[in-house]
Amino acid sequence: MLRWIRRKIDRLLLADQSYAFLFEREEADEVVSLDCETSGFNILADDVVSIAAIKIRGSQLLTSQAFRAIVRPGAAMEASAIKVHHLREQDVAHARPMRQVLPDLLRFIGNRPLVGYWIAFDVRMLNKYLFSMLNIHLPNRLIDVSELYYERKYGNAPPGTAIDLRYASILADLGLPALPQHDAMNDAVGAAEMYVILKDKRARGVRIPRLGDKSGSSIFAAT
Repeated sequence: MLRWIRRKIDRLLLADQSYAFLFEREEADEVVSLDCETSGFNILADDVVSIAAIKIRGSQLLTSQAFRAIVRPGAAMEASAIKVHHLREQDVAHARPMRQVLPDLLRFIGNRPLVGYWIAFDVRMLNKYLFSMLNIHLPNRLIDVSELYYERKYGNAPPGTAIDLRYASILADLGLPALPQHDAMNDAVGAAEMYVILKDKRARGVRIPRLGDKSGSSIFAAT
């Protein structure tokens, strides 16, 4: 309900009507896997430094039509973030700023639902640019693959079950190859593959077996 209300408000506040396509009804059986790498981890202070997006039609990844861009950030690159995504100051110095990249990205994703791993973070990063440019938030429906995975594996778990939602753990559990992480294209491909498999399992009513408790720094206990 809150999403519906915000969509209505944003549609009225849209500053450029050439982007009204964002509010049209969703394309049939087509979504977009999206990933952003950033100059740091503070949504307000840091910037996007790379973006990748891949259309998924049914169970097919349209990788030949993928969107990818390196972005010149307005904020300084943090050493901790450089260690994660390996993009240095000189790698982004001559890239386009987000105000030039965002229109192309919006036309690529259109009104399609957005798929990703912790996709809310990526969208919140994009929203600060979008609000400045068009006075709106991204109205696209969000699909988080970690939530799909949780539902298929832990949705019926008894209290106290150890829950592992790490990106690498989900890949391994679904039998997917582990591409180098924190590259926007690799992460978008990984999330897209997770989505296709989990969507199929959900459609067939197939759950992911739990073989026993796991341990690790990013594991949480079910309550």
